[in-house]
Amino acid sequence: MHSKRLMYGSNRVFDFLALWILPIGLFLLLSSLFFLSNRSGLHKLYYGLFSAPALLLLCLRPAECKHLLREPLALAFLAFSIWAMISVFWSPGQHPDFELFKRPLHTFMLFAGCALLLHYRSDVFKPVFFAAAVVALVVSACNLVAFIQHFTEGARMVGGLGALDNPLLSSHLFGFFCVYWLYISMTSKRMQVLLFSLPALAIMTAAVLATGSRTPLVALVLASLWMSFTIRNRRSALLIAGLVLGTAGLLLFYPELITNRGSSFRFELWGKALHHVAEHPLIGHSYDSEPSLTLSDGNTYREPHSFAIGVLYYVGIIGFLPWAFMLAWGLFKGYKERLQPLFILASALLAYGIGAGLTEGGGILSRPKEHWFLLWIPLALLAGLSIAQRRRSLLATPVKTPTPQAFDQLCSNAHVIEADGLGPKVLRLEDGSFLKLFRARRWYTSGRFNPYSERFASNSVQLREHGIAAPTILDLYSLRDGSTAVSYQPLPGLTLRQTLQSLDSSLRGALVERFGRYMAQLHEQGVYFRSLHLGNVLFMEDGEFGLIDVADMRLYPSALRNTLRQRNLKHMQRYPQDRSWLFESHFEQLMQGYAAVASPQATLKIREQARASARPLVQAASPASK
Repeated sequence: MHSKRLMYGSNRVFDFLALWILPIGLFLLLSSLFFLSNRSGLHKLYYGLFSAPALLLLCLRPAECKHLLREPLALAFLAFSIWAMISVFWSPGQHPDFELFKRPLHTFMLFAGCALLLHYRSDVFKPVFFAAAVVALVVSACNLVAFIQHFTEGARMVGGLGALDNPLLSSHLFGFFCVYWLYISMTSKRMQVLLFSLPALAIMTAAVLATGSRTPLVALVLASLWMSFTIRNRRSALLIAGLVLGTAGLLLFYPELITNRGSSFRFELWGKALHHVAEHPLIGHSYDSEPSLTLSDGNTYREPHSFAIGVLYYVGIIGFLPWAFMLAWGLFKGYKERLQPLFILASALLAYGIGAGLTEGGGILSRPKEHWFLLWIPLALLAGLSIAQRRRSLLATPVKTPTPQAFDQLCSNAHVIEADGLGPKVLRLEDGSFLKLFRARRWYTSGRFNPYSERFASNSVQLREHGIAAPTILDLYSLRDGSTAVSYQPLPGLTLRQTLQSLDSSLRGALVERFGRYMAQLHEQGVYFRSLHLGNVLFMEDGEFGLIDVADMRLYPSALRNTLRQRNLKHMQRYPQDRSWLFESHFEQLMQGYAAVASPQATLKIREQARASARPLVQAASPASK
């Protein structure tokens, strides 16, 4: 009993961290530099709300590590960081700084946290990223207004409320979210979203220009070219044309923005750094060495202002190989999986980071700061997406956008199975497959980020991965009017409600007992089907059960907590016929089947809830009987 309670508590902790804390941690990692007064606040927020929870999740379920260790990006990072730690032993200092060993762990937890988040709570990734981008947009717009009002010749905008204190470092964040709004503008099929994303893109681009930094401009061009190369639609051609015209206009009207600071001593700085690299080309100078690069103007720099040269300086060619592999593999993976929009976003962010890293940076493993937005965050997102795709928690079916004529042709001669006041909802097509339509909603819903058709498809795939019968997905559609649709092969059989109607009382009780066992199996596997009732459970031709209409469902990391189980049963009691069969005539058979799979405590909670729900019904019926 004690071990079961411990397991129950462990599951609740795991679910809470994976479903709630990690999304909050990711949001704060992406956005907090815009409203914090110093970087140490970011460190504390990241360590407490993302790194430590990710580590605890791995400790609670060590089996999660095997998925992480199958990912090439994670393995390459481990090889890179292990070599960096080994290099500390030939540190030029008398006492190597072993405190630096914590930094690779925190960075690796970024990979682990993204993998766990995108597997267990992929539905919140888009809203979290959007919310962070809106915070960046609002703060950047306010700073732009203040900058323009007090503009002086040669001034450069910093942005933020204190944590951002350098125009070049600030430009990394502005460019990062500029790429995000460009991605939204390139992929969105809704006019309302496009009308919001284009001004947002213009504001973030203006913020980049206001910093006076040239490096992010080069990086944005590379990210735009990469996005055009991976998306390849009409907007890609417009983007290329816009880049050509924008570059020409910049060189024609504001050439001083490019030429007024010359090379900023970059070539001399790189030459000095490469001279030091040549001293220990294979193993480097060690992770905790401090380069001293004195230039002809008398200034001394502590980093080579190039990520690649910095890696060669610190860890040599041996460390450079896994680092370069991460970049190459990330771009390759982004291109290979370009039919999944999130891979396009993550790889475009990586392309931006590579471009920005050509003339900026140098530290290889740092605490969370602006440089993380250039490489570690995009690489962690790519690793997380790849792991989620391998675990089938990320939808792999591409979304088609048919013309109205093609969609009408698809639906021609279809039989209407279900309809409402707006028209057909479920159609049986000529080939025997079903087409389910999800109408566009006027006001904001979570379906704006995760369309219900894609939820239906993703839930069906995940149920089948767990051995639970569900429809086989054929195609996904996004329609011109904002509606979405999913085409699927239906399961053969009748609904459980129809089956129970055709049976006599003795056979009905046996089937209710089997249903109780099936419901307990769903709960034990973490399936929370909000719309669970006898009309959404299929009794198939082979005598097994299956689920239909699974858009309104969530798959939890652990067995459902008792309150969700009770809520599931309470929903079924809303249907008079279901209530009569399950909670009045054959309640004991239902509980007997449920107890065969679920724990005694869960069964007791279910029984108590059913009795509590039955009392109001009895009390309501008493006056009528009198």
